Amino acid sequence: MSRNAPVRTRERGRSRVRGGARTALRAAASGAVRLAYALGLPAALLALWWALTARGGSFYYPPLGDIAAAFTDTWLTGGRLARDVAPSLARLAAGWAGAVLLGVGLGLLLGLRPRLRALAEPLLAFCRAVPPPVLIPVLMLVAGIGNGMKVAVIVTGAVWPVLLNTIQGVRSLDEVLSDTARCYGVTGAARLRRLVLPAAAPAIVTGMRQALSLAIILMVIGEMFASSSGLGFAIVQFQRGFAIPEMWSGIFLLGLVGFGLSLLFGLFEARALGWYHGQRGLARGAGGARRAARPRERAGGDTRAGDAGTASARDEE
Repeated sequence: MSRNAPVRTRERGRSRVRGGARTALRAAASGAVRLAYALGLPAALLALWWALTARGGSFYYPPLGDIAAAFTDTWLTGGRLARDVAPSLARLAAGWAGAVLLGVGLGLLLGLRPRLRALAEPLLAFCRAVPPPVLIPVLMLVAGIGNGMKVAVIVTGAVWPVLLNTIQGVRSLDEVLSDTARCYGVTGAARLRRLVLPAAAPAIVTGMRQALSLAIILMVIGEMFASSSGLGFAIVQFQRGFAIPEMWSGIFLLGLVGFGLSLLFGLFEARALGWYHGQRGLARGAGGARRAARPRERAGGDTRAGDAGTASARDEE
């Protein structure tokens, strides 16, 4: 064993430690930049609002201080969090969950049955083209004006991203993996649980995220019709009573609710698709290593060609 082997081993260990530290620093810097961007733009817009409305010249665009005071009086100490926000969040959760269950179930069925998908495709294209708010009068006749109608409005509009993404995710199933599972006798529920759902999970989660944004919009629209509680009802009520600061405070609260739900969904996505993002990171790392190795290989080839040319010239001399 060479005397330099322990020295080389220590050098490799130090190099790995330095590489890990650089990776951690890059990840921390990237996270800090994303956080600064996420918080910096809303802060800049609020500062612009404060600067433009500080003198209080417009009735419809009150100063930021008036909106903040209305926010505290209306939502924090006025009791409307329990009276309006809680029912809205309950309807949103019920409608979004119903859309996810319905979309994933139908998407798996249509994705695994090509003939059934071809038969249902014209009907799906027609129904998808109908705007969900247009169905509110119909749903009011069928389901009344209670919570069922508002949940149904969310389901009818938010189901489409989940359904279409699930179909696409099932259709993009790797044929080699599918044939391998069939050869090993993995069929039925086991195939669905161990092969189809994991393969389609990234597309399904993408559809769930899009459905969440649509569900928030439809929740507000549904509560603006024949409702006695909810964020949409409160905002319309303030607008009709010319309580402009309170109306803007409701809009800001709606934005905060959407921002918070987006953060929560990001945590869920990171946990549910951690294996998928890990695979993509490894693939990107391998691709970067191959791209970094190509110039060295070309340089080595040029050097070897140069050496060969020099040797040939010496032979000719």
